[in-house]
Formats: sequence, structure tokens, C-alpha cells
Amino acid sequence: MQAGRNKVLVAMSGGVDSSTAAALLQEQGREVVGVTFRLPHYGPEDGRERSCCGQRGIADARSVAEKLGIPFYALDYREKFEQTVLADFCREYLRGRTPNPCVRCNLWLKFGFLSETRAALNAGCIATGHYARVVRNPQTGRHELLAGRGDDDQSYFLFALSQDQLARAEFPLGEWTKEQVRAKAAALGLPMHDKPGSQDLCFLPEGGYRELLRAQCPELFRPGPVVHVSGEVLGEHEGIACYTVGQRRGLRIPRREPLYVVRLDAAENRVVVGEHPHVLRGEIVVGELNWVAIEPPNGALRCRALIRYHHAGAAATVEPAGDGRVRVAFDEPQAAPTPGQAAVFYDGDRVLGGGFIES
Repeated sequence: MQAGRNKVLVAMSGGVDSSTAAALLQEQGREVVGVTFRLPHYGPEDGRERSCCGQRGIADARSVAEKLGIPFYALDYREKFEQTVLADFCREYLRGRTPNPCVRCNLWLKFGFLSETRAALNAGCIATGHYARVVRNPQTGRHELLAGRGDDDQSYFLFALSQDQLARAEFPLGEWTKEQVRAKAAALGLPMHDKPGSQDLCFLPEGGYRELLRAQCPELFRPGPVVHVSGEVLGEHEGIACYTVGQRRGLRIPRREPLYVVRLDAAENRVVVGEHPHVLRGEIVVGELNWVAIEPPNGALRCRALIRYHHAGAAATVEPAGDGRVRVAFDEPQAAPTPGQAAVFYDGDRVLGGGFIES
């Protein structure tokens, strides 16, 4: 154990993963401090509860801290969240893109603003319940991000972390599976051992993203034309925020062959649709790059590219495209790469780097 790293700040959501992570660190003899974020409430006052950082999540995290006998703080991140994650969320939709707020939250809140609290409490590192691993490569001196074990790997959401952030990050569940974590939580008597896991957009009640966008950006719900890739106008949409690239359900346009959303044209307020071959892409352009295990490549790089969470990954060649971007050419066309989503590049279980899909 490096000097100063015995004290660890654990970001606790009230769920089984972060609760078990805190307990495992305590079993290792670490000095554990629990924190959770108080985020703004979004959506109607109808009793629906988001999966983390709501009142119930804070209460659950506090109860675990009391059971473990560790200090606990609920940090008011409402303003910080609105100025960063929420602002980016709305801005991306206004551009006709589908954002990934989990990546932004990890970068800006959990390993960004929370670092100020870590330093103030003289803790050596920040730990979360992510299923991922971080190691230091002695040959390169770089901190490398590795996939977690099993199907619950979450390294995709962590690719944007800097070397400084990874140097002070710990992921106690990196060698565990979800089933093992639930069994451990049950053995520890943690009441959330069978609590459902958080989903995408965990800061919202289920299905609440449209309500949030309608309140924040009502212009996203202006009706406009649904246009076939051939130029034929097929109908009218309810607002581009209601659609995402690759979507098939909910178009309500009778057609012999199923139609998919091919592109969102924010400038013209159009939803462009086509048959399945039209959503296949042989290459994409990726920007806002962060290289983790390697320096920015000067030439072609072979990798496995994930273009969304739970994507199996596709063999691809990554090449510089100028202006801090790369062009990713897939060996086989991929369905519906979506602007705004992350594209993460792997060599085996090692994260080489990644960025956000632009086109």
C-alpha cells in the first residue's frame, strides 16, 4: 500500500455494487469514507424514484455506512450537475445527437469534482462500484484501464478518465461478477443485495428523459417531416428528441419493409428513415479522443471497437483523420453507429482509448 492511499473515498449510490465495494475495502483494512451525491429532482411528482442519487438512494447509502461504521457525507451536487452533465445532455440533443451522460458523469463528477473532496479529506484515492480494473504498466509508466470480469464489464463508461484520475482510482469489484457481488452482499447482511441495478440515465425515473427535455428544451418537440433517404416525405414526427439512430419501433409508418431511423437532421428538424441496409456503416469518425494505454497513434491501429454499451465489439482499423479525430473502418459494416455515443477501442481486455462518434 502506497503511503497516503490507506484512506479511500467511496462513491456510494445506495446500490448493491458500491455498497459491496465499500464493505470489501473495509475488510482489507482500509479507512473508508462514504459519499453520495444529492442531484436535482426531475420528472413529475408521481412517486417514481430514480435508481441512484435520489432520496431513497441516499438513505440506502447512509444505512450501509452506519452498518459498516464508516463516516458518510451527502454532497450537494445539484448545481454542479446542472452546469455540466445536464447542460451537455440538452446540448447534444439540440445537435441531433444521442448523448451518453454516464461517461460525462464519471469524468466530471465522480472523478472530477469529487477529487476536491478527496483532497480535503486527505484520502489517497476514489473507489466506485464499477466492474473494471486499473493497473500501472511498469514498461510505459501509464495507468491502464482493463475490462471487468464477465458480462458486467463497465470499462466502456470509464474510457475518458485521465492518467491522473486513473492513478487515484480503485475498482474493488474488478475481479468479481454480479452474481458473486450479490452473494457477498447477502452474506454481509446488506439489505440491497437484491436491489435492481441502476440503468442508463440513472438520474431520471424510468422513461423520464422526454419529460426532462420537454421542460428544458421544448423546441426539441416541434413537429417536422419524416423523410425517406430517397427524399420522399412519409409522415410527421413528434420532435427529434423522441428518436434515435437505429430506432425501429414507434415510427408508425406503414411500409412493406420495416423502416429505421437513419439520421436526425437537427438543422432542418427532419427525421430521416430507411430500410435496414441504410443503417449499416462501414466507417465512422470519432472525436474528443482520450488515449489510455497508449500515446495517440501516428498510423493505423488494429483494435476491437465498441460503438455502444453491450455491443459485442467489431474488428476495426483506426487511423488519424486530422483535427484530433480518427476514422474507424470496420472489417464488417455495423448497424446504427450513433452520433453522441462513445466508441471505445480495445486490445483484448485493455482499453486503448476512445472518443465520441461524430459522423
